[in-house]
Amino acid sequence: MNDKINTFLNSDLLEKYLLGDTTPSETEKVETHLSEYPEVQNAYNTLQKNLEIVSKSQAVDAPKHILNNILNELDNTPVINIKPIRKYRKWYHLSIAASFAALIFAGSSFVFFTQNQNLKTENQKIVDEIYDLRNDISLNNNKLNDIMQQFKQLNNPETEKYIITGNNRAKNLKTVAYINPKDKTSMIDVVSLPQLPEDQQYQIWAQVQDKMVSLGILSETDRELKQIPYTENALGLSITIENKGGNQIGSKENSVAEIALQKHN
Repeated sequence: MNDKINTFLNSDLLEKYLLGDTTPSETEKVETHLSEYPEVQNAYNTLQKNLEIVSKSQAVDAPKHILNNILNELDNTPVINIKPIRKYRKWYHLSIAASFAALIFAGSSFVFFTQNQNLKTENQKIVDEIYDLRNDISLNNNKLNDIMQQFKQLNNPETEKYIITGNNRAKNLKTVAYINPKDKTSMIDVVSLPQLPEDQQYQIWAQVQDKMVSLGILSETDRELKQIPYTENALGLSITIENKGGNQIGSKENSVAEIALQKHN
């Protein structure tokens, strides 16, 4: 790999291009490198895969009911048609017309008042829906920020990837750990966990010298990339089967998966 390619890959242009954050000139430069250099294309494919891992782990269903509720409320608001008051030419009909007009006016006033109260209620509902929608947008923005942070961690050159598979007691178990000893961060992606009886659960540990330090519980329904505590000088990772509620002391006898970690000076 020549210096030109190394310089390009060490820049952040590929990440910016994948996130749609490049200028026109930067876009042209990235696409030129993608078409000319297989090394750049391979790096771009890896970035896409990592982004997909992070995005799938943080997927959130959009709040579909909010807009539908607002449209339904607007569609259901009745339209009032007021019939025009008939004019009588004969003078002896004036008193009847005046009385009839008074009744129409009183009735219309009551209808308008009722409709006004209903509209106030409906408007308040719409305001509440919009407020909830804004809260959902804020939560989704925070979730997106978390995704971007995890994406950066995955693509950090200092981040080490460890695939942890189960032994004969849990053949279908598979998790992937991402550890960055420089930034002191750890994440784990639960790919598959065999189902356990209701009174048992999986627990992940860090092996530190002659003891095991608990890093938390792994749930069968917890299929997402998540942070776990970083353990200084950890020699390996182990997943055990424990009784419900977890255990304070780890035992290799309960281990169903383990892997050694690289040593760092």
